[in-house]
Amino acid sequence: MSSRSQVAAADTSAAATPPLPPSLPDDPALTRRRRRRRVIRDLRIYLLVLPAAAFYIAFVLRPIALTAQYSLYDWDGFTTASWAGLANYGEVFGNPTLLGAILNSFELIIYFSIIPVILGLFAANIIRGIATSRLATVSRTVLFLPQVIPLVAAGIMWSWQLSSSGFVNQLLSAVGLGGLTRAWLGDFNTALPAVGLIGAWVQLGLCTVLLLAGMTKIDPALYEAARIDGAGPIREFFSITLPSVRQELAVAITVTVISALASFDIIYISTQGGPGNSTLVPGLQIYYLAFFQRDVGTASALAVVLMLLVLLVVLPLQRIIRGRDA
Repeated sequence: MSSRSQVAAADTSAAATPPLPPSLPDDPALTRRRRRRRVIRDLRIYLLVLPAAAFYIAFVLRPIALTAQYSLYDWDGFTTASWAGLANYGEVFGNPTLLGAILNSFELIIYFSIIPVILGLFAANIIRGIATSRLATVSRTVLFLPQVIPLVAAGIMWSWQLSSSGFVNQLLSAVGLGGLTRAWLGDFNTALPAVGLIGAWVQLGLCTVLLLAGMTKIDPALYEAARIDGAGPIREFFSITLPSVRQELAVAITVTVISALASFDIIYISTQGGPGNSTLVPGLQIYYLAFFQRDVGTASALAVVLMLLVLLVVLPLQRIIRGRDA
C-alpha cells in the first residue's frame, strides 16, 4: 500500500469516529448535596460508635491515664499527694518482694498457658477423631465445665483437695505414696506449682474448645489426600491440623498468657500470696499496696509495669504465631 493510500485511510477512519462530547461543568448544587449526604452518612456511623467509645474512654482509657498519673506521686489515697517522679518505678524494680511477684507471674505462664494449650491440642484432636460419637459431646462438656465454675469456687474447692487431709493426700496414701503427702499450698516448694495446676485445670477447657472449633473447619479431603500419600496420624497432626488452627492457637495463647500475668482470684482464695511471698503475683501485690499499706503511688507504678509487661509479651507472641496474617 502506498503512503498516499495510507493517509487517505487514516482520514476516513478519523472522519468515521464521532468526536467526544465536551465535559460538562459540575453542578455546584449537586456537589453540595453529595457532600451533605456523605457527611450525614459519616455522622450516623460515628453516632453508632459513640456509646461504645464513650464507655471505653470512661472505664478503660481514663483509669489507665489516672493510674499513670498516680504512679508519679507519693500518695496514701487521702492526704495531699507529693511529687515523686520515677521513684515509685525504682521501688518496683529495686524491691525484691515486688520484683519476685513479677517473676512469679512469668512462672505461672508455664501452668496457665503452655500446659493447657499443649493438652488442649491433643484433647481437641482426639475429640475431632470421635466427633460423631456421644463420647465427644460428654468430653467437651466435662472439659469446659471449669470455665463455668466461678474462680472463687474453684479456688475454695482445690484448697480443700490440696490440704493436709485433702483428697490428693488421701489418694497418695491409698496407693502407697504416703511419703509424698504434704500441705501442697502451704509448702514453699510446691505452693506455686500447686496454684499453677489449678489454673491449668481452669484454662484447659477453654483451650480445648477454641482449638476444636478451628479443627472442625478443616476440609476432610486434606486428611484423605494425606492418607493416600501414606501419612500417619502424627504426620497429619503436624502437617495439616497444627498449621490450620494457627489463628485459634494465637487466641488461646493470648488469653491464657494474660490470665497468667494478671492472675488474682485463684491465688487470693487459695494462698493469699503465701507461704511467705512464694505465690505473690503483681495483681495481689497491687491490692495489698493500695488497700492495706496505703501506698497508692507504688501500687499504680506496679500496675503500669504489669500492663506494659502484658503488651510486651502478648504482641510479639501474636506476631510470631500468626506470621504473615498478623
